[in-house]
Amino acid sequence: MHAPRAAAAGRTASPTTARLINDRLALQLLQSEGPLTASQLKSLTGLSRPTVADLVERLQEAGLIAVVGETGAQRRGPNARLYGIVADRAHLVGLDLRTHSITVAVADLLGRVRTEHTVAIGPDGAPDTAVATALAAVDKALATAGAPAPHTIAVGAPGLVDPATGRLAGTDWSSSWHVDLVGALRARTGVAVLVENEVNLAAIAEQRDGAVRDRDTFVLLWLGHGTGAAVVLDGTLRRGASGGTGEIGFLPVPGTGALPSASGCDGGFHSLAGSAAICALAAEHGLSPEGAAGAADGANGPSSGNAAVPDAANAPSSGAEATDGPPAESLVRAAVAAGDTGAAFLDALAARIALGVAAVCAVLDPGCVVLGGEVGRGGGAELADRVTGHLSRLSPLRTDVRAGAVGGRAVLLGAVLAARDAAQNDLFGTAGPEAAPRP
Repeated sequence: MHAPRAAAAGRTASPTTARLINDRLALQLLQSEGPLTASQLKSLTGLSRPTVADLVERLQEAGLIAVVGETGAQRRGPNARLYGIVADRAHLVGLDLRTHSITVAVADLLGRVRTEHTVAIGPDGAPDTAVATALAAVDKALATAGAPAPHTIAVGAPGLVDPATGRLAGTDWSSSWHVDLVGALRARTGVAVLVENEVNLAAIAEQRDGAVRDRDTFVLLWLGHGTGAAVVLDGTLRRGASGGTGEIGFLPVPGTGALPSASGCDGGFHSLAGSAAICALAAEHGLSPEGAAGAADGANGPSSGNAAVPDAANAPSSGAEATDGPPAESLVRAAVAAGDTGAAFLDALAARIALGVAAVCAVLDPGCVVLGGEVGRGGGAELADRVTGHLSRLSPLRTDVRAGAVGGRAVLLGAVLAARDAAQNDLFGTAGPEAAPRP
């Protein structure tokens, strides 16, 4: 599949552009396939042997690839060298900003997370104190990963991000310390600091490594403390004119007894499916947060979507759920674990969620909706199937409803992926549409 692009580029582009395209193609293959020999690169790209030899030499001189081993040849003679991307060529920082916590991940150029670190932000602290605490968390994570300085930082935060400027839209939508922290990171590091709405980053994570790797059009419905949505159409994340695409908490829906306003989403979909509303619904069905927490932990293990990474050195020092996890998550997990006992609550919750999903489908017809966030992940297939049933009675449009696979960690992983894309575009070079970043 790669060969026609490379050959066409060589025929129609200038020599310099052709080299950029060929180099980028080789680097993409080394990232997706792992270490390769020059012969394997020749076969996968369709390029000539001299062209591959030249690009391997260029990429080695640039410090982007190196010999990482050898493989036995199928004939007599020396073993073939294996070339791989130099992962430590650049370090990336991903940040997940919550109201009362920050989680930092440091990754290498391939996007492999080296360490994660979460700290609480005091609810009564001054913005300057919160920023200082957050910067110290970034410093600690970089030191733990052995990274002297980041190449790129990507920040996931709640609120509107202006598509024209890439900046948080202000404290009416975001915590003041979030805005101050982004400015402090830019001033202190002097590197690119990308800012994206948290739910948009979660959608990137679900598409790359989660529940919708087979879809290029879908909507992610985030169910956590609040509600939100991310819209991906034909592989492109849609942000809207002001960055407000997916502010589904403001969606007017029946059953709330009020209407949302320009200054608040009370009375909108948030009043049906936000964490506080779910807790109230659970209480009507005899479920309490205290009892649910123990039941969920016992049945399903840790209630956090912030799953541990394989080795202890990379494990988060504390989970974001310790300070910012929605109480509704444990209630939903407990209801799933309770079987028939929790069925009435789950069905009532699914009916509420289906109202928001039906409205989204009537406008966008995405064909697939992912229930993300801690609550969506906690409800799993059980909740998704119930939403499907209610949705089929509200909408004639066939829609696949899936449970998110990444959970509460999706924002952080999306930030790492966004940082990786930006860093690779900088270091690998951009030439042609195939080099455009996905966020």
